[in-house]
Amino acid sequence: MSQLVLAEVDRAEVTILVDNYSDLLLTDTERVKRMRVPPPNAPFSEHGLAYLVTVQAGDVRHTILMDAGISGSCLSHNAALMPMSLAVQFGVVKHAIGEVESIVLSHGHFDHFSGLPYFLRQLKRKMPVVVHPGAFVERRIKLGPELYVPMPRLEEEALTAAGAVLDKRAAASAVANGLIAVAGRVERTTDFEKGSPGLEAKRNGEWATDSFEDDQAIAFRVKGQGLVVLGGCSHAGIINTVKHLSKVTGAEKIHAVLGGFHLSGPSEALIEPTVQAMQQIDPELIVPTHCTGWKAIHAFEKAMPDRFVLNSVGTTYLFGR
Repeated sequence: MSQLVLAEVDRAEVTILVDNYSDLLLTDTERVKRMRVPPPNAPFSEHGLAYLVTVQAGDVRHTILMDAGISGSCLSHNAALMPMSLAVQFGVVKHAIGEVESIVLSHGHFDHFSGLPYFLRQLKRKMPVVVHPGAFVERRIKLGPELYVPMPRLEEEALTAAGAVLDKRAAASAVANGLIAVAGRVERTTDFEKGSPGLEAKRNGEWATDSFEDDQAIAFRVKGQGLVVLGGCSHAGIINTVKHLSKVTGAEKIHAVLGGFHLSGPSEALIEPTVQAMQQIDPELIVPTHCTGWKAIHAFEKAMPDRFVLNSVGTTYLFGR
């Protein structure tokens, strides 16, 4: 496995523009800024995920989007509210959706890609989209012994027609001029993260348990703090994902882990070993979102109360100076 040379950033902002959960009453901290807008304005939530990520090294800034949720309208609505937010008004949060220079897709599931065509059409300009080539596979979900439901499929034609310039990458790589790592295929090393039950993909004309070769995350290194990992659904396992990105970037210290950990429903048996493994990794910030599930979110809060933050859609996380 080749190692990336990932430059450190001085500062970073991560705003979660799509997530399952909304709470207008959560409080701010020095590093966590909630979206506070004048009523009756409020951010939308939906079963999906999207990050607006800006990294800065010296005077150089780069902004990307990771994923786009289901509807596209949720992402666009919340992005349009950002200028009204008190944190933006006071100059604490500085990035905006109009600064996006590329998009990274975490994997080929509809709650991460379905909003992309809508969002791309709203931009009205061509946009690079980094995607694993395995994201275009045909998929289905098993809901009963003989009940299979097809899942919406990522279509190259729909993306390109909407303005995407597809950049297919299977291996670990970097975007944002070498400041943000894209995981590529995540190496499987744990003995308990065995995939997502009930999810299947068709490969070589045959249906089989989905191996999620396309499941990936992004990460950046903050000077003096360590690696910040942003997961999508983490079908490859969030612990596998963190370890993989640590290995390919050469970063020993994990500062923060955010994202969907896919520990809800049929995956609840993985909650205990995942929490234990995350305690061993010992990030200073842990933010479970999206498909992590109520039980797992509370398990992280109980096990790591001084590191845990409950996300609400529209929240911005500040890193560095």
